[in-house]
Parts: sequence; C-alpha cells; structure tokens
Amino acid sequence: MGGFVDAAFGFPTVLFSFLLVAVVGYWVLVLIGALDIEALEGGFLDGFGLSGVPATVALSIAVAIAWFVSLVGGVLLPSALVLSILVLVVALAVALFATRLLLRPLRPLFSGGPEASRNDFVGSLCVIRTGRVSPDFGQAEVTAADGSSAIIQVRQAGADELGAGSSALIYDYDADGEFFWVTPVALTDRGNH
Repeated sequence: MGGFVDAAFGFPTVLFSFLLVAVVGYWVLVLIGALDIEALEGGFLDGFGLSGVPATVALSIAVAIAWFVSLVGGVLLPSALVLSILVLVVALAVALFATRLLLRPLRPLFSGGPEASRNDFVGSLCVIRTGRVSPDFGQAEVTAADGSSAIIQVRQAGADELGAGSSALIYDYDADGEFFWVTPVALTDRGNH
C-alpha cells in the first residue's frame, strides 16, 4: 500500500490526485443533492473538442484518466525530472484524446436541442379530427418534426367545409386563444402527373 501512496503523491501524479479529490467531492455533493450537474458549463472546452456535455462531466473524465495515466507512468518509469515531465505531458494528451472518445456516446444524453414551440407547427399540414371546424371549434392532429403527433385546437376564418379526415394547412397561431388558424388543403395524388 505504501508504494501506491508514494506513487499517488509523487510528481506528476500529485497534481492530478488533488484534482481527483475535488472531482470525487463534487460528485458526492451532486449525489446528495447539494449541487447540480449543470452548475458549471462553459465554452472554454470547445477548443479541445470536449463540448456537448456539461463541463463538469468532461473535466471529471479528463482528470480521472490523467490521474490514472500519470500513476501508471510514475510506477513504471524511474523518478527522474525529465521523465516525470514527459509522464505529465503524456497523461494530459492521453486524457484529452480518451475523453473526446468517451464523450461521443454521452453527447446525445445532454443535447436537449432548442425548446419546442407551438409556432413550429405553423406551415405544417394537419388532419382534422372533429366533425367540423368553425371560428370557435375544432381539433386536428399534426405531426412534429421529430415524428411525434399532437392533437391541437384549430379554428378557421372562412365557411369552407372542414370535417373529420380533411387536410388543412396551419397558417397562424393565436397565443391568446391557444389555437391554430387553418385553411383547407386539397391533396392531389402526385403519382398521376
């Protein structure tokens, strides 16, 4: 055990040992609910290819890898200053490269994308689901860009006949009334052209 402690507190591993203690302390605080994972975010990691996840996640992974590589290097190589500096540089390079690889599968978990808005439906086609659509009544089904569907409240200004199964174009959203304005659309079979 003494060899492990000597290696963990020898140069250059000692630099990463203190950072690793801070990382472990941070994640303990996250687990007990005292801190939030999103508490530290920044674009300063973009230049290293570590963007797309909270900075705390990227830095935690990088510190753990750098600590391990420097520990192994410190144990395997004699403790000469030049070799210790080489171990430090290699540990940083390996940590950066390995962290970039490990973050690839994690990015989709953290990418929320832009918030969906009701205005995203404007310009979309919908299918009427009620027997009629009037200036004060109607519902339709619309498919979002991600493939999910939603039942929405729709209204029409004219007297066109819109009933169940009819296609309509959403051309505006009324935020006060929380409904969409629609107009009938006649879909043609493009295979006949």
